[in-house]
Amino acid sequence: MAGPFDDEDTPQGQLEVEIGEDAPARLDKALAAAVPEQAALSRSRLMKMIDEGDVFLDGIAVTNPKAKVVEGQVYSLRLAPAADVETMAEDIPLSVIWEDGDLIVIDKPAGMVVHPAPGTPSGTLVNALLHHCGDTLSGIGGERRPGIVHRIDKDTTGLLVVAKSDRAHHGLAAQFEDHSVNRHYLAVVHGVPAASDPRLRGMRGVSFEAGGILKIATHLARHKTDRQRQAVVWDQGRHAVTRARVIEDLKGGASLVECWLETGRTHQIRVHMSYAGHGLLGDQTYGGKRRLAPKLYGEEAAELGMGFARQALHAATLGFVHPVTGEMLEFSSPLPADMAALIAALR
Repeated sequence: MAGPFDDEDTPQGQLEVEIGEDAPARLDKALAAAVPEQAALSRSRLMKMIDEGDVFLDGIAVTNPKAKVVEGQVYSLRLAPAADVETMAEDIPLSVIWEDGDLIVIDKPAGMVVHPAPGTPSGTLVNALLHHCGDTLSGIGGERRPGIVHRIDKDTTGLLVVAKSDRAHHGLAAQFEDHSVNRHYLAVVHGVPAASDPRLRGMRGVSFEAGGILKIATHLARHKTDRQRQAVVWDQGRHAVTRARVIEDLKGGASLVECWLETGRTHQIRVHMSYAGHGLLGDQTYGGKRRLAPKLYGEEAAELGMGFARQALHAATLGFVHPVTGEMLEFSSPLPADMAALIAALR
């Protein structure tokens, strides 16, 4: 059984949980199995509550997560209001595509870092969301903060979903973990990936599917000598799969491609397209040494392409099941002005 919540989205006050039949033998696992779904209390959150003396049996705090439980025992959980985080809220304009009490979808501009880090403690998406959302953040893991479930690079533009409540955070994280989120990107790359290219067909991890869809399946791990980069590896790292298809051939020297992710690893599209010999224009890290020919595009267009100020990558489509309502949501974002101008110049 469970006691009433002061608020449906953010449980506060006291929650009573009864240990059911066939419950796990230890307290932390038993509570994780028994708490009501709407409480959105993860096992890590429950472990913290146990450690901090917020779990009681017969009025006595139980601080051992491995304590043995018995069917029928009723534990009282003290649920404190979400605590404010130290990260500073900043009044930074945001392009909000969708927002409700549980989540928000943002169209991120180029140049914005998603999460504060030692080198970028302010000016990030999180700083902006703390200001924008204010008291509508009901708390993630006991803290009043936005729940970041995925990221896009600083200089990549486009769509990103952020949780505002614990229950949304858990539900979205599960969808990203099982790769059920629909994420499609638009990129301008060197050359034109083609199934007829014998070089591509001979590369390890590269294949073509029906309709000329390029599939790149490798492992990715940190580069051995440059810790800021990712690299294709085979015997270590994490499995990564990217698919791509050509949307428009831009005179043979470049192309607009649509990429979609089966997995979501750091820099995945940038690393995979570079590995395939079709690095993104403007990508100073992975773009390689290929150049656009002035004879093909003209001096001005070639210079624009080679001097593009960021990787030409845009998160154009984002689809997922709303973790609370069950509604299927899908959003799209038009190409930003800089990429649209680049493509127009290369046509």
